[in-house]
Amino acid sequence: MKPAAEQATREGRRVRAVDYDLGDVAGAALHADGCQGRARAVVDLDRETLLGVTFVGAGVAELLHSATVAVTAEVPISRLWHAVPAYPTLSEIWLRLLETYRATSSG
Repeated sequence: MKPAAEQATREGRRVRAVDYDLGDVAGAALHADGCQGRARAVVDLDRETLLGVTFVGAGVAELLHSATVAVTAEVPISRLWHAVPAYPTLSEIWLRLLETYRATSSG
């Protein structure tokens, strides 16, 4: 686990951190040649909401507003599935994070 997930665990929360390479989304190729970066979502497993989201890389500023809304409004993961990002853009990272979370869920 990384620092944010470790902190949440110390606070007694059950969490899962989900990572995805920003360069692996289709929109990355349109953004820049060799676009690289990383995204991480920390999910509260009991409430199925996001505790935090981190983006690292060029052009990630466009992703921050949606992360702020999702975290502060405590939007359930089940609702985030309906917020389909434009394709192909860097915002596709949201769909890939959700898919990765779903693939690693135990239930």
